[in-house]
Amino acid sequence: MRRPSNLKNKIISFAQLTAESQRLQSEGKRIVATNGCFDILHVGHVRYLAAAKAQGDVLVVGLNGDKSVRQLKGAGRPVNREQDRAEVLAAVESVDYVVIFPETRATKFLAAARPDVYVKGGDYTAETLDAAEREVLEKTGSKIEIIPFEPGYSTSELLERIKACGS
Repeated sequence: MRRPSNLKNKIISFAQLTAESQRLQSEGKRIVATNGCFDILHVGHVRYLAAAKAQGDVLVVGLNGDKSVRQLKGAGRPVNREQDRAEVLAAVESVDYVVIFPETRATKFLAAARPDVYVKGGDYTAETLDAAEREVLEKTGSKIEIIPFEPGYSTSELLERIKACGS
């Protein structure tokens, strides 16, 4: 089955991201960016993405590619392939664009997006963000917003519960 065209249009390349960010900013749009693995989408992710979108006009989500998810999360991850994860993210109402990036850090994604606001979950602080990512954000004048973490919503915990059900 083919992907609906509106979802396909939300999943863009780095080159498209740079051009689209410039266009949107020239129109006075406030760009919000966030990133992550989003391996198994759950209500915590949906709430987080809605809160991120509320920070501006356009939400761009950087999605870690499969290789970087393995490096970050370990063997057996991701559960879902990057293209599938991108399509599920694109189906979320609050998400305007999804960009897959291969690196473990979002530095290149952030440089291409040039967001007005960069959002991370409450398991981070502005100080614990990767130094290179922080440097890119400072150069582009991006504001860092931390969305409070909602306990009880974790992909890793969800996977553990699924494993326990199978035992």
